[in-house]
Order: sequence, then structure tokens, then C-alpha cells
Amino acid sequence: MGKLKVTEDCNGIEGLKVIEPEVLGDARGYFMETYSKRDFEEAGIACEFVQDNQSASKKGVLRGLHFQFDYPQDKLVRAIRGEVFDVAVDLREGSKTFGKWFGIILSEDNKKQFFVPKGFAHGYLVLSDYAEFCYKVTDFYHPNDEGGLLWKDPDIGIEWPIPEGMTEEDLIFSDKDKIWKGIAAYKEDRNNCRK
Repeated sequence: MGKLKVTEDCNGIEGLKVIEPEVLGDARGYFMETYSKRDFEEAGIACEFVQDNQSASKKGVLRGLHFQFDYPQDKLVRAIRGEVFDVAVDLREGSKTFGKWFGIILSEDNKKQFFVPKGFAHGYLVLSDYAEFCYKVTDFYHPNDEGGLLWKDPDIGIEWPIPEGMTEEDLIFSDKDKIWKGIAAYKEDRNNCRK
């Protein structure tokens, strides 16, 4: 392997992985491999990605926390411009870390990637003035299969770093992301958290 540095100690949550690619730089700029099936399989990520997605958001946009019900996806995420705080919440049935979260700053500068396996809710908050976010997924988008959790559910307790110059009230959400329910409702009836 050698081209990737993989960190698996993500707040004690099994399956999550932070990936740092080898960056080769000189006076011209830099080069890095963002994905190599061989290297990722050696790192324990042996899945078939079928779709690449990209989004752009301005400072203070919070997207999430999203998950899929019947067509779950492994995700490999990174910021290619700007900086985001990326979060995964464990929703795997029977997991000893169910409801526990892990967050990491992903940026164009640190070039880190975050692998989020099936069974997690995922979201991110844009910290820079503008950010472009890319992610590979292992299943196609299925309308009406998305669920969500409330971003500030006290039972989860995510410590979101509010962007400089903003307050919590300044954060920007889609209509659906404003009204998701918490993890207690998810445990009681996961269909209550369906879109």
C-alpha cells in the first residue's frame, strides 16, 4: 500500500476511516491519487462505487443528517474546494456504538477523505465562504428512500463548529433538514424519519 495513510480510530466507531492520500508536490503544483481500487481494498475498503456526486454550498449551509432505508450506500467523501465539518452517526442495529458520532474537518488543504459505510447517517456544515464537496457512493439514488435525523438532536450531541462570524440562527438548511426528528423517534419507528 504505502500511498494511503488510513486512520480507523474514529471515536471508537468501527467501520469509519479517515484516508490521507500521498501528495506529490513540486514547483508546478501537486499530484495525488484520490482513488485506487487496489489500495483501498488493502485498506479494508472493498466496495464497488457506482456513482460520483458533487455539490457546491456557501458558508453556513448544513446538509444532513441523511441516510437511506432500503438502498444503503457506502460513501467516500472529500472537499475539493473550501472547508467543511463532516459528520457520521452510527445507526447500525446491534452496534455497540449506536447513536455515537464522529466529525472531521475536510478541506482542499488537508486533502483528507472520509469513508462512511452503510448504516450511518451523514451530513456536513460548510465552514469556508464556499465549498465544493465530492462523494462516491455504492448505490444509485432512489427517490423516497432517504431518511434523516435532526442535526441538533441533544440525544446525539454533535458539537458543530459554527462558522466564524455566524450564529446557530444564521445556518442555512433545506426545508426537510429543518424538520427531521431525533434518534429517539428513529429507534421507536424508523419510518417516522422517512422523507
